[in-house]
Amino acid sequence: MEYIKSKDIYLLMRDVLKLINPALIEHGSRVAYIVYKMLREESRYEEFELADIVMIATMHDIGAFKTEQSRLNDMLQYETRDSMAHSIYGYLFFRYLSPVPDLSKVIMYHCRDYEKLQTVDYEYKEVAAYINIAEKMDIYSMTMGSQFDSRMFQKQAGTKFSSAGLDRFYQCDAKYGMLSKIKEGNYKEELKEITDYMIFNNEDKKKFVEMLIYCMGFFREEMVLDTVTTICICREIASRLFLPEQEKEMIYYAALLHDLGMIGVSRDVVAAPRKLKQEEIKHIQTHVDITEEKLKGKMDPEILSIALAHHERGDGSGYPHRLSDRDITLQQSVLQVGDAVSALINKRSFRDSMPKKQVVAYLNEEVARKRFKIQPVSVLVDSYDEIMQHIKREMAAILKMYQVINAQYAQVSQKYNI
Repeated sequence: MEYIKSKDIYLLMRDVLKLINPALIEHGSRVAYIVYKMLREESRYEEFELADIVMIATMHDIGAFKTEQSRLNDMLQYETRDSMAHSIYGYLFFRYLSPVPDLSKVIMYHCRDYEKLQTVDYEYKEVAAYINIAEKMDIYSMTMGSQFDSRMFQKQAGTKFSSAGLDRFYQCDAKYGMLSKIKEGNYKEELKEITDYMIFNNEDKKKFVEMLIYCMGFFREEMVLDTVTTICICREIASRLFLPEQEKEMIYYAALLHDLGMIGVSRDVVAAPRKLKQEEIKHIQTHVDITEEKLKGKMDPEILSIALAHHERGDGSGYPHRLSDRDITLQQSVLQVGDAVSALINKRSFRDSMPKKQVVAYLNEEVARKRFKIQPVSVLVDSYDEIMQHIKREMAAILKMYQVINAQYAQVSQKYNI
């Protein structure tokens, strides 16, 4: 079953990263537009291939979310310094986590001088060269405004930049007015057209959506652990309730995406090592509304309804809609329990992980108060130790890639003294 369309995968990833740093993704979108127009003019790639390139071009600076957080408000500053760090991390991120690993080296090479790129044996090295040109055109035109002259890069043709690539840019800018459309914002409709050619199978879509877990880690690394824990708990409960495969899959996607909106709330409030004030609690509660805003119209409505109800409670005390028990489905209740237990068993800055005895007591009390449905709580309590062992193994497997990426980045960083 199709839970999300291919083009909506792109739009969702773009919108989620935009929550972390809108300037970086707007830059990526402008670069993707320029590269798209340049390559389309050459008829070198089919439309569906161009669509994949648009995806990678939009995300070409994804590594900067990890390595350049202190400089992200100054595009010129971090792009004109040594770009090895964010290029490497972005390459590793796409190589290990995306369904398009063959394009990942585009990210690695997008800042490399063209004369050095010529020694590389890589199918998409010209795409990397075009991204290099496009991003410099975008950054300097945005920084310099009316004083910008795109011909200023001509003196670096054949060394820093591809001569053919620069010629193609000048040709396309004269023909299509690319920089003018970017300045006016008119480029977005043209860029949107190519998303209709994005073709991902269900496994590829699933892998892209799973990437969002790790994107959450750019905002706050604890979110990766919390989300993975919630997914594992929900999977174990759903399995023991013998739910149909389709329902289990919907719960899986809902668990994966339920806290997406947390990226849109204040990092300082989320990580505050103290009891929150009432206005801060209300601020955090807006994460459900943000999640709905980003997922509505993209993700399957049933999955969305499960994800958005993770803070509802059967006695009507939950949010955002204060649903009563009769309004809450079993699938929604599975996620409610999974999310709550994940928060209890994972350590916080202001408290340690809660032990089994306290977790079980909490769950039984919530059932008694009609806040949780009894079915998901019963299977979790009855098989608590076994489920926690399963969760431990599953979490280790799921988090392994995250650890591999960070470990390899650390090794490469040491090699290049980053």
